[in-house]
Amino acid sequence: MEHYLDNAATTAVCPEAAEAALQAMTACYGNPSSTHAKGREAKKLLDRARAQVCAALGCAPGELVFTSCGSESDNWAILGGAEAMKRKGRHVISSAVEHDAVRKSLDDLEARGFEVTRLKPNSLGGIDPSAVAEALREDTILVSLMLVNNETGAVTDISAVSRLLKQAGSPALLHTDAVQGFLKVPFSAKTLGADLISISGHKIHAPKGIGGLYIRSGLRLKPMIVGGAQEAGRRAGTEAMPQIAAFGAACEIARAGFRENAARMTALRERAVEKLRPEIPELVVIGGGAPHILSLSLPGWRSEVLINWLEAQEVYVSRSSACKKGARSHVLEAIGLRPEVIDGAIRIGLSRMSTEDDIDALCRGLIEAHARLSHR
Repeated sequence: MEHYLDNAATTAVCPEAAEAALQAMTACYGNPSSTHAKGREAKKLLDRARAQVCAALGCAPGELVFTSCGSESDNWAILGGAEAMKRKGRHVISSAVEHDAVRKSLDDLEARGFEVTRLKPNSLGGIDPSAVAEALREDTILVSLMLVNNETGAVTDISAVSRLLKQAGSPALLHTDAVQGFLKVPFSAKTLGADLISISGHKIHAPKGIGGLYIRSGLRLKPMIVGGAQEAGRRAGTEAMPQIAAFGAACEIARAGFRENAARMTALRERAVEKLRPEIPELVVIGGGAPHILSLSLPGWRSEVLINWLEAQEVYVSRSSACKKGARSHVLEAIGLRPEVIDGAIRIGLSRMSTEDDIDALCRGLIEAHARLSHR
C-alpha cells in the first residue's frame, strides 16, 4: 500500500479539481476572450475560479493575476517590484533560507547593480522581524521573505514585518512567497499586509502549472509576458482554463475544511515524533511551526539511504526541497546545523489526505531501518 508523504513537494490532485479541469477541457472549452457563447461561457468560468481563489486569499478579484506557477510569481514580484521602485533606491532585504525561485531572482538583481542583504534565520529557519528592522535603510525598496519555509516549516511573522515597515515610514514593497503557507497556516492578504503574495496550485491538490500573484490594488508592475490583454493587460497569453478551474475548486475545498485539516495535520506530526523519539534516541526534530511539514534527522546516517529504505516499503518522503535534486540544503546550512545532522535529514510533507496509517508506516520503516542498519 502506498504512503505518500512528500506533499510539500507536490500533492495529488483532488477529485473536485480533476473534475473541474475535465469540464473545462471537454465542455467549457472556449477562449475567455472570444465574444460568442462559448467564449462567454469560458469567461464566466474564469471569473468564478478567480472568485474562489480570491475568497481563499482574502483579496479583491482585481488583485489576483493567474501565473504558471509559484516560481513565476516569485520572479515577477521580485524583478518587477525592484524595477518599479528603483528610482527610490537599490537596496533589497531577503534571507538566506528562501526558495531558489527567490534566491536566483535576487542574484539577477545583484547582477543589475542592486544590493541584497540576506538575513540569517533563527534556529527554526524563520526570520525574526527585528532582523529586518536592523537591516532596513533609507534606500531599501523591497523586502522579500518566505511565509512558511519549505524545508523546515518555520513560520515568519510577515504581518509584523509589514507593521515595522509602516512604522519606519519605509517606502519598501513587501513580498512574501506564501506557496507553502497558502491554506496551511491562517492568513489573508489584509492580515499579512504584504504588497505582493505568491501562491501555487499544486501544493493544495490542484494540478501543476498554475499559480497566482496577489498585487495590492494601486501597485503597477511591468508585465513579464507581453502580447494580448489577458489578466487586465498584466500577463499576456490565453488563460490555462483547465488548471485555473481546478485551482478554484481546490481552493474552495481547502478553505471549507481549513481548521479541521490544520488540526489533523498537526496531530499527525505529533504522532510521528511521539512514536519515533523512544525508539531512535538520536533523532533530531528540525524547525517546525506549520502543520504540514516535519523535518527530521538521524545524525550519522545518510538521508539517501533512509529514503531508499522507505521507498522499498512504498513510503515516500524527500531529502529537502524537491528543487534541490540531491544538493545539500542551503536552508539547513544557514540555520547552522552540524554536517552530520544535515546529511541525515529527511522531510515529511503532510496534506489533508494524509492518514494515521501513513504516519505509522513511516515510523515502522524508520525504526526498522535504524535497528537493522545499526547492526551492519
